[in-house]
Amino acid sequence: MSGLTVATYNVHKCVGLDMRRDPARIARVIAEIAPDVIALQEADRRFGDRAGLLDLPALRDEAGLEAVPLGRSGPSHGWHGNVVLTRNMTIEDVRPLRLPGLEPRGAMMIDMGRGPLRLRVVAAHLGLLRASRLVQTRVLLAALAEARALRDDRPAVLMGDLNEWRLRHNSSLHLLAAQKRAPANLVRSFPAHMPVLALDRIMVSPDAELRDFRAHDSALARQASDHLPVTARLLLPGAGAGDAAVPPSQPFDDPAARAPRRAGGQG
Repeated sequence: MSGLTVATYNVHKCVGLDMRRDPARIARVIAEIAPDVIALQEADRRFGDRAGLLDLPALRDEAGLEAVPLGRSGPSHGWHGNVVLTRNMTIEDVRPLRLPGLEPRGAMMIDMGRGPLRLRVVAAHLGLLRASRLVQTRVLLAALAEARALRDDRPAVLMGDLNEWRLRHNSSLHLLAAQKRAPANLVRSFPAHMPVLALDRIMVSPDAELRDFRAHDSALARQASDHLPVTARLLLPGAGAGDAAVPPSQPFDDPAARAPRRAGGQG
């Protein structure tokens, strides 16, 4: 394996900055990224029957991606709006997670593989309130610990709209950061037309590595949703000759803790 292209994208219920709901446009943005695994947020209606809003046949045709099945009936594509799409991956286990908080939120934990590669993906959309996000990160860590104990200790990647732009000690992601590695350069992805906040994150366990972490800032992506997609190259143990092997497990290195605090910044 030379690595996987992973991405996270809040599709804003397929409504673009021109206020048009256009699932085919979202599919074209995803096809531009050409991911192996992508986590989508706000892919279902929030109220009523919570029907799915994606054009799944177009995603199959244009990007070669299949939605991870949840094994239940109903009009929704995903779980609390979370949908994971994969290319040529075998799905081994899917676990929907309820995230407590003032508003309904959820996450999905999926074990998948391709040949000898094994990966655990957690796709999440955390709440708007910091207090809710603190509780929700504890739920995610508990679920990961249970999966390690009951199944295996495979590399893990957490992706989603985490609604947090900070990484210092007052960040709701601090508990996650203690066990996951974050990219050295957080990328601004919201709002799409003029990104200011780094709300969309990809974090990996210490036995994996992220490269080329960036926002997918195409002309189409700037119109299709209020968030830009965020992408990265994920390297796993035993990478092929095209990429260096991942180093042994090491403590999380919080780049924000080393950076000087900006005057008037969020901190």
